[in-house]
Amino acid sequence: MNKTITETALQLQESYAKDREPFATRAKRYPERPGKAPEIASLERILFPLYWNAEELTVDSEALVAQLHEFAKVLQHGIEAESLNEATALATAKSLLSSLPLIREQLKKDAEAAFAGDPAAGDHVQIIRSYPGFAAVLVQRFAHLLYTERITSYARELTEIAHSATGIDIHPGARIGSNFFIDHGTGVVIGETAQIGSYVRLYQGVTLGALHFMKGDGGVLRKGYKRHPTIGDSVVVGAGAKILGPVTIASNVSIGANAWIEEDIPPNTSVFIAEHPKLLRKEKLG
Repeated sequence: MNKTITETALQLQESYAKDREPFATRAKRYPERPGKAPEIASLERILFPLYWNAEELTVDSEALVAQLHEFAKVLQHGIEAESLNEATALATAKSLLSSLPLIREQLKKDAEAAFAGDPAAGDHVQIIRSYPGFAAVLVQRFAHLLYTERITSYARELTEIAHSATGIDIHPGARIGSNFFIDHGTGVVIGETAQIGSYVRLYQGVTLGALHFMKGDGGVLRKGYKRHPTIGDSVVVGAGAKILGPVTIASNVSIGANAWIEEDIPPNTSVFIAEHPKLLRKEKLG
């Protein structure tokens, strides 16, 4: 474990050193936000130290190693509670720690997508510290690695903590490409077997959900089969849209607000509700 932590610390500090504006390049003191789950608080400090009052991690190798050790201890505890195997917990924690530099690079691209896709985004500080979509994706990208290691309950616990905090429900099994942005975010649901390409933007109230369920023995719903949509690259899904079932939305597609989709959509297509509600004036009483 010590070797893994030392190597990860070196890679992270190399990543920090490569940051250029508009990402933070010098420390500022921001308000503390106590009360977060220890895994999430540690992730934020390790991945974006200058945004979470942990600037010492960018210049002090010993401080970063100590933070990684603390994080590893919490992870091992959570993993071992599910795996019931100390060796499995140690091996999984090492694998996850070594993935942190890659997750950081993925999240930087997500922050860039948010800045490019939201005219209200004044700077990256807002996105990294305040945007619920970014917070939910930060947790999901890490929890997805737990899920792929078959530590599924702990992974789900982490994404449900993020769900409670952000109103965004992303299953840890969902596969999400680069430069992903959820704007506003409240009420977004992304199911377990959803696959999302690169440069995808979702708005509030979007559901990437299941349409029908298969029953197994004793009436228990079957598990482990493809139930949710596959979304291509450069897709925008408007507020309140529902994309249901194992359909494929090809690349370069725009789906309008409140659309209901349960069939494949070809590339370079716009989908929208053609007939809008009519307005009827009420007669004044008296």
